[in-house]
Amino acid sequence: MFVILVYDTAAERNPKVLKTCRKYLHWTQRSVFQGQLSAAQYRSLMAALTAVIDTDYDSIVTYTARSPELIDSHTLGVDLGGPGDIL
Repeated sequence: MFVILVYDTAAERNPKVLKTCRKYLHWTQRSVFQGQLSAAQYRSLMAALTAVIDTDYDSIVTYTARSPELIDSHTLGVDLGGPGDIL
């Protein structure tokens, strides 16, 4: 599945969330990641993030589609991130 992940977390948790997301997805823009994941990888990512965040304060939103071709994407301004090596 193609996943877009957006997060808004407390500043002290940002580095841990960023590091966790980079293990699974491509960094696209400041707090945005995207990439192809299997169902098992998606579950693993969500479990890892649940262990890192404060679910009473932080927010992580994921959007899923069957493939990236089903998503229209347009960038205004600087094109940050993009496909690259996943750590």
